Amino acid sequence: MTERVISFGEALNEAHRLEMRRDPDVVVFGENVTSSWRVATRGLKEEFGRERVRDAPITETAFIGAGVGAALLGMRPIVELMLIDFGLVAMDQLLNQMAKTRYMSGGAVRVPLTVRALYGAGTSSGATHSESLYSLFAHMPGVKVVIPSNPYDAKGLLTACIRDDDPTLFMEHRLLYPVKGHVPEWSYTIPLGMANLVREGSDVTVVATGLMVRRAAEAADELKPEISVEVIDPRTLVPLDEEAILRSLKKTGRLVVVDEDYERCGFSAEVAALAAEKGFKHLAAPVARVATPNVPIPYSPVLERHILPSKEKIVRAIKNTVGSHRHP
Repeated sequence: MTERVISFGEALNEAHRLEMRRDPDVVVFGENVTSSWRVATRGLKEEFGRERVRDAPITETAFIGAGVGAALLGMRPIVELMLIDFGLVAMDQLLNQMAKTRYMSGGAVRVPLTVRALYGAGTSSGATHSESLYSLFAHMPGVKVVIPSNPYDAKGLLTACIRDDDPTLFMEHRLLYPVKGHVPEWSYTIPLGMANLVREGSDVTVVATGLMVRRAAEAADELKPEISVEVIDPRTLVPLDEEAILRSLKKTGRLVVVDEDYERCGFSAEVAALAAEKGFKHLAAPVARVATPNVPIPYSPVLERHILPSKEKIVRAIKNTVGSHRHP
């Protein structure tokens, strides 16, 4: 891999740019996509023109519906939703029209639409601008849900989404944008449904998504002298790499799931159910979850920090799960 280092936001921008050069059917529109402060789409209007890069009015129902229509007619639109919270006003377009059309047409109609959206708390943005909500979309059939945790994955996964013939929801944690990493200059894809082994360990498996992958890795590094922690990043919630999770669980016998989305009926519950249904015989301890409790995200920075998963909470969960029952 090249030693070139760029940020998460720059990696997204590069994925857009390379795919738009490769395929004239790729178009971009959404909220403020031509603005210079939007790193992921900065400069696209200047290179590709307003026919292919368009700002949309602040009416998510209309421009996501337009994205569905463009995809049905053979384009490969990338629709920028800005914040995943705003998708709640366009659920019919997202979870009926976008997600179900291919199935309802018996596979005759494709919907190669990529919806990009920021998610996550940590900036004191309040209850309606700080949610994660990926579990809500993963719950409904027909849409692939992708959550990168680093710049390399961001570029490769977004490229894969753009080329996919099914609709994808590509979710970007707002705090990952400045994070830097090694990213090749050329175009590449990461297969959807393939997890990443972030840290190898033998005492406990930690499954985490997005920004929480970094927090889990920090916890694993802190505990390294006393507990061997394996960290798995699913990268995509739909499709989910169940085999990677179960393979790790078979090795460690213990599971902690870290999830910034709400705890009730969330992704953490899905992974816990997977362990119970398909990996129960390997469990040497109850599954632990570190997730956001079911309360609106507070505006207060102190309260926000109090409810969100953190390195410290992950460390406590790992210690409680491993306890004195390590593998010999």
